[in-house]
Amino acid sequence: MKRYGSVIGLYKHRIKEYVELHANVWPSVANMIHECNIRNYSIYLRKLPDGNVYLFSYFEYIGSDIEDDLEKMRCDPETQRWWSLCKPLQSKLPGVTDEAWWAGMEEVFHQD
Repeated sequence: MKRYGSVIGLYKHRIKEYVELHANVWPSVANMIHECNIRNYSIYLRKLPDGNVYLFSYFEYIGSDIEDDLEKMRCDPETQRWWSLCKPLQSKLPGVTDEAWWAGMEEVFHQD
C-alpha cells in the first residue's frame, strides 16, 4: 500500500456547490475509485491566510500499477462526466499539467 496526498485551489464562490456535490457522490464514481484500487480516500477543505481556499486529498493505493488504474479512471465516461462538474469549481496550482490537475504532495511523516 502507498499513500498519496494532493492539493488544488477551490474558487471561494463555489465552495457550497463543491461541498454539496461531494455530499452526494455518484455511486458509479465511488465504485470506479474502488475498482482502481484506491482506499481511504478523503478530501479536506481549508481557507488559508493568503485568502484562498484549498482542497487537500489523501488516499491509499493498494494496486500494483497506479498509472494503469488512473488511466482506467480517466477513460470512464461517468468519471469524466463527474469531473466536468468538479473541474470548473477548482483552481489548479501553477505548473500542474491538465492531466495531473491536482498537485501531488510529498509525505514527510506518517505514524501508524
